[in-house]
Amino acid sequence: MTEDTPTPTETVQHFYDAIAEEYAHLFRDELIGRPLERALLSAYAELVGTGGEVADLGCGPGLVTAYLASLGLRVFGLDLSAAMLTVARRAHPALRFEQGSMTDLDIPDGRLAGVVSFYSSVHTPAGQLPTLFEEYARVLAPGGHLLLAFQAGDAPLRVDRPFGRPVSLDFQRRDPDRMAALLTRTGFTLHSRTVREPDPNVRETTPQALLIARRNA
Repeated sequence: MTEDTPTPTETVQHFYDAIAEEYAHLFRDELIGRPLERALLSAYAELVGTGGEVADLGCGPGLVTAYLASLGLRVFGLDLSAAMLTVARRAHPALRFEQGSMTDLDIPDGRLAGVVSFYSSVHTPAGQLPTLFEEYARVLAPGGHLLLAFQAGDAPLRVDRPFGRPVSLDFQRRDPDRMAALLTRTGFTLHSRTVREPDPNVRETTPQALLIARRNA
């Protein structure tokens, strides 16, 4: 990699900076058409409880952050993209949003009661997932809960020039069984595994997976 070649993190950041406004508009009502996701977010909120802090990592425009806050959680959002955070702060001024990388969190060990990774691990290469999950485990208190959502499958999705912008990015799909096994190896106990079929009414072509896991003592 030369000095002029962007790092993978810089590529992700540039991609979302370029499309933040259009992305937020397109997905502004995303949870309305997803009753199962809303139910699982509610179950997750009940598991976590209202005592501790929750981080929505890779929060984008803050849709899930705001929904979790409406369920009573003390939650903040974190994202690489400054443009996404501008949108999130404008839409949800009462909530806290920070810029940072979920692979190198500026959070003390065991601080959080919950971590939410809602489709935000999809740009992490498979070989780096153990390091990512170890970081999730590091910041969670023993007994804290992780919610991990991703597209199920094997073939990655290449997105070129979304909304006519001159950017592109790969979205990795994952095997739910492998992800569950990896969580187990990195300090978690699986609490639930949900895989639902794609819904064409909300622009889906692949199954969707949502795992809830508890940080081991």
